Amino acid sequence: MPHVLVTGGAGYIGSHTVPRLLAAGLEVTVLDDLSAGHASAVPNGVRLFEVDLAEEVEAVRAIELSRPDAVVHFAGAIEAGLSMTDPARFYRVNVLGSFHVAEALRLLGCPPLVYSSSAAVYGDPESVPIPETAPTRPTSVYGRTKLDTEGLFAAYRGAYGLRSTALRYFNAAGAATDGGLGEAHRVETHLIPLALRAVASGDPLTVFGTDYPTPDGSAVRDYVHVDDLADAHVLAVRSLLDGDAGAAYNVGLGVGFSVLEVLAAVERVTGTPVPQQLSDRRSGDPAELVADSARIRAELGWTPAHADLDDIVATAYAWHAATGQ
Repeated sequence: MPHVLVTGGAGYIGSHTVPRLLAAGLEVTVLDDLSAGHASAVPNGVRLFEVDLAEEVEAVRAIELSRPDAVVHFAGAIEAGLSMTDPARFYRVNVLGSFHVAEALRLLGCPPLVYSSSAAVYGDPESVPIPETAPTRPTSVYGRTKLDTEGLFAAYRGAYGLRSTALRYFNAAGAATDGGLGEAHRVETHLIPLALRAVASGDPLTVFGTDYPTPDGSAVRDYVHVDDLADAHVLAVRSLLDGDAGAAYNVGLGVGFSVLEVLAAVERVTGTPVPQQLSDRRSGDPAELVADSARIRAELGWTPAHADLDDIVATAYAWHAATGQ
């Protein structure tokens, strides 16, 4: 049975991916520093190494001990806005931590790797939907660290034979349809859970930017359900285990929704207005990010099961309502 190491497997997307890897007949070990993840999100029977990947000795030792046949590398700092004011943290966690992963894999003979990348590598795109061949010009430090890490793994491919796939996904959203897992960030920055919190608390949600060159002036994003993202990772792992060379793939619905359209969906699902206040744009936020995901659909057979915004919001609402988070 192939063994997959999942870094950041106690976090939002990682914790949704681990059960799907197990269901696909793979053995799984999780490595997470638990700074943002939750040990309770790791399934019973799955070994958990509590390790900071930026600490070289402990990171390399834990990866060597797990002796994986493949790695899914989620672990990283994700808040694009914060990256503009605290770039040191993002380079330490995202780039240095990834370097230690690459080094450990080199010492193990280069088992393949699936990397959790981001549409932020594109920056402000020239046109949408965005293909993988679009120029990569990040507008945030977060996006830059993601692109730099893709380059790191590409260099290890050329020099040492490390095969890797980068999944450039767009806006992860929703909760597991079985109700067992959801989005439980200690510091929440994602729109849908923030809107649901605003509905529950009555405290206004801040809408950053109303003067973008979009139909209603608010930023447009491609929201992809977390279970569909998890399935993309399983397909990417299987492809690499089967000997494929790896590639960069966009993972998104191919449909964009503005911030105001998302808030309207939350209002439809909850039956309650979302209290909101308007503010200036945040530094580093592009106007529109929508995926051209034709490549992953054609090459890996990925087909998202959740294509309706209200459906995605409803899964998040059900989980937040059930757990009180």
